Amino acid sequence: MTETPLPTIMALTPFNPEFQKDPHAVLKPLRENCPVLRDETSGSFIISRFSDVRALATDLTLWRDPLHAEPAAVMQRRFSDAVIDGVPRSETTSILMLDNPDHARVRGPLSQALYARVAKIRPQIEAIVDQALDRMEGRQTFDLMSEFCVPIPIDVIAVILGVDHERLAEFRDWSEGIIQGLNPFRTDDQTRHMERANAALSDYFSAAIRERRDHPRDDLISDMTRLQAKGVPLSHEELRINLTALLVGGNLTTTDLIGNGVRLLMLYPGELAKLRADPGLINNAVEEILRYEPPVDITGRIASRDMEIGGCPVKATQVMTLSLRGANRDPEAFPDPDRFDISRKRSAHMAFGGGAHICIGAPLARLEAQVAIPRLLARFPNLRLADPDADAVWRTLPFFRGLARLDLAV
Repeated sequence: MTETPLPTIMALTPFNPEFQKDPHAVLKPLRENCPVLRDETSGSFIISRFSDVRALATDLTLWRDPLHAEPAAVMQRRFSDAVIDGVPRSETTSILMLDNPDHARVRGPLSQALYARVAKIRPQIEAIVDQALDRMEGRQTFDLMSEFCVPIPIDVIAVILGVDHERLAEFRDWSEGIIQGLNPFRTDDQTRHMERANAALSDYFSAAIRERRDHPRDDLISDMTRLQAKGVPLSHEELRINLTALLVGGNLTTTDLIGNGVRLLMLYPGELAKLRADPGLINNAVEEILRYEPPVDITGRIASRDMEIGGCPVKATQVMTLSLRGANRDPEAFPDPDRFDISRKRSAHMAFGGGAHICIGAPLARLEAQVAIPRLLARFPNLRLADPDADAVWRTLPFFRGLARLDLAV
């Protein structure tokens, strides 16, 4: 009997049709047979067991900046293209790839200001969701992604940041371009899209920051310029880069969270019935959606010292690719992990990563899903898949999982 060969990193992307159709057909045997796999094609160790992923994600001594990675870590090193001699690292990359002390210095005031905004934005999210539902009213079928899941998060993050509402289509396009910076396999066309988007957003936020210094408004950009004026050590470039990252991160993955969640509820009518009978389950349901079908596949860490993971030696500067998706279906952490159960006891899933680099937008993403999904179900009590036998149409961006279309009938 021939053994199934262990996957490379490419097999853990939509380039592998089996993975695109069912990631766990690839991840389950990997986690069971080789939970710490050295993949020479990416120059990293692929880690898929929950206990290892959680331990590494929360280890504050590990590095995130790809500049620390060994030369063999070809996939991770591609993220270091933006290095400019003589320019501080914090002015060429966002907190996503930044290490301490700069990471804590930049993230601290940004997260404080963002969370203060999130704490009072629920009424505006409800209004944005209702506006999207109003546009869908009276139709028998619609693509939920284009009509609901895509516009809501970009509208919400635009309200928080204070960006121009009439330019939301541009911001969505720019976000699609910028996210290619996290695609190590991007094509030349995708790279050009990324570069155009980067330039456009750089110009936009630079101008917005300057304008808010003279004419502050009720928005996050103004909050941050006030902090700068009070002496918080943030440069113009650091603020611009991280506002751009918030705009991008604040809409694409939340779009996928809402879309993935609605699809799961359509596929599992028993769980949908539970939620309709007890709307108070929505917070728990969102956590189960995040565990079961998270929008992000992986995150990364770089060894800052020689260490051992699952009995496998890892040397300083070697890269570890953490499979968030694989960890979230580990039976050692989640009983009956392949069962979608919105009444499951809440668990510490890894959908948002962990440690100092846990997703800064997690509270906002949760809130948007907690508002959007129940209001959608209430507006359309007979909501269902337009074609229950049709295959899901997934986007093809590596390391992200979201739907390109979700056709529903009312």
